[in-house]
Amino acid sequence: MNDGLLPDRGLTPADQVFLRRHNLAMVLRDLRDAGPRSRARIAADTGLNKATVSSLVAELAELGLVRDGDVERVGGVGRPGQTVEIDGRVCGLGAEINVDYVAVLVLDLRGEQVLYERTPLDVPRLGVEKTLDELAAAIAAAAGRARELGHDIAGITVGIPGMVETAPGVLRHAPNVGWREVRVADELATRFGGPGIPIRVDNDANLSALAEYTMGASAGTPDLVYVTGETGVGGGVISDGVLLRGTEGYGGEIGHMPIGDPAHPCGCGKLGCWETSVGLAALLREVADPADSVTDPSVDLEVRLTEIRRRASLGDGRTLRGLQAVGTSLGLGAAILVNLFNPRVIALGGYFAVLGEFLLPAMEAELDKRVVAPARGGCRIELSALGFTAACRGGAHVALEAVLTDPASVTLSAADAAADAAAVRASGQNRGSTEPADPIPSQLPGGMA
Repeated sequence: MNDGLLPDRGLTPADQVFLRRHNLAMVLRDLRDAGPRSRARIAADTGLNKATVSSLVAELAELGLVRDGDVERVGGVGRPGQTVEIDGRVCGLGAEINVDYVAVLVLDLRGEQVLYERTPLDVPRLGVEKTLDELAAAIAAAAGRARELGHDIAGITVGIPGMVETAPGVLRHAPNVGWREVRVADELATRFGGPGIPIRVDNDANLSALAEYTMGASAGTPDLVYVTGETGVGGGVISDGVLLRGTEGYGGEIGHMPIGDPAHPCGCGKLGCWETSVGLAALLREVADPADSVTDPSVDLEVRLTEIRRRASLGDGRTLRGLQAVGTSLGLGAAILVNLFNPRVIALGGYFAVLGEFLLPAMEAELDKRVVAPARGGCRIELSALGFTAACRGGAHVALEAVLTDPASVTLSAADAAADAAAVRASGQNRGSTEPADPIPSQLPGGMA
C-alpha cells in the first residue's frame, strides 16, 4: 500500500506532494465525520499504515487543525490509546449582504458557532461602496473578536441575493439591492491589507441550501429545495447531492417565475414575479399599513416578525387573512418546484420559517391541489431551524470545505492577516488584493459539517 511518504515508490515529487495532501484531507475528514479516534482507529478507517497516520496527525497538529483528546479505552483490553480530535481553532467566516442588513458568522472546524452579528442597513440607499465598507468593517471586527477567543479565519464566503459568477467573485445583477457588475471579491480584498485570505462569493440561496444539506434539520437529504423568505425569494436546488447551478451558474431564480401579482412590479423590473406575492414586501403589504412599525426597515427584521407573529397568535383578522393569502401563493410556487424536481424536502427559510405555522395550512392545501404525483411525490415541507443565519452558515461551511479538501493550504500568517484587518475601516486607501479563491463546487463533498 502506498502511504504517500516514501520517495522510492516510483512517484515524482509532484505526485508525492499531491498524495500527501490527499492523505492529510482523508485523515481530517475521518476525524470530522467520525469524531475523536486513536491513531490505530484512523489507520483502520483510512487504510493507511500506523506510521503514516502518526506523521499525518503530527502535521495536522502543526497546522492547528487537530489536537490530542481523551484516552480511548475499548473493552478494557490492551493498552489504551490517545485519541486525536478536531481542533476548533481554525474557522470559516460566512457573510451576507441583503436588502436591509449585513451579517457575519464565524463557524469553527467542529461545526460550532463562534459568533454571529447582524446589522440593520438600508443597502439600496447606501449603494455599493458604502455597503462594502460596512461589510468589510463587520468582517474585520468579527475576525478580530475571533482571534481574541483563540481562533483563526481560514477563508471568507459572501452570500448576495442575486446572480453571481462564483469563480471571479462577481455579482452580475442583484435587482432587489440595485447592484450590477460588482467585483465583490476584489472590492473586499482592497479593503484588507497584507496577504489576505481567500474570498469567495455566491448566491445567498445556494449557500442556504448548502447549510440546510450539511447542518440543518434536513441534513443529508440528497434531493431538496431551499426557498428563501426575505425581500427577494430565491431557491437553492440540490439533486442527488449536487447543487444545481445551470449553464452559466444563474439557476435558482425561482422568485421570478411569472405566477405573482401582475399589479405589483418586481425589483427586477418585470410584473407578476412570484416574489411580488410571497416576498417580504408582499407580506407587509398584506398585514399592515405603510405607517405601521412592522414596515419600518430601520427596525430589525426579527423584531418585526415577532410582532406579526404576536398579532396572528391573538387572532388579528387582517394579519391572519394576509398570512393565508401569502401561504396560498407560496403553495402555488412550491407545487411547480415539486412537479419540476420531485424533491424529498422543500425547506422554507427566512420569514417563511418564522411564520410557518400560520402559512403551512394554506400552502399545503394548495400543494395537494396542484402537485401531479400521488402524495406530493413523497415531498414534505420542513421549516428550516437555521433562521436568518442560513446563508452565513453556508458561506462559513464553504470556507471550511476548502480546508478539509486541502489542509496544507492553511497558514497562520494568512489567518492572522484576516484578524489584523480589524484596524481597517472605510478609509478608501489602496490596500492590495488577495489571490483568487477556488470556485465554489457544485458537487457536495461527502460527510456532514
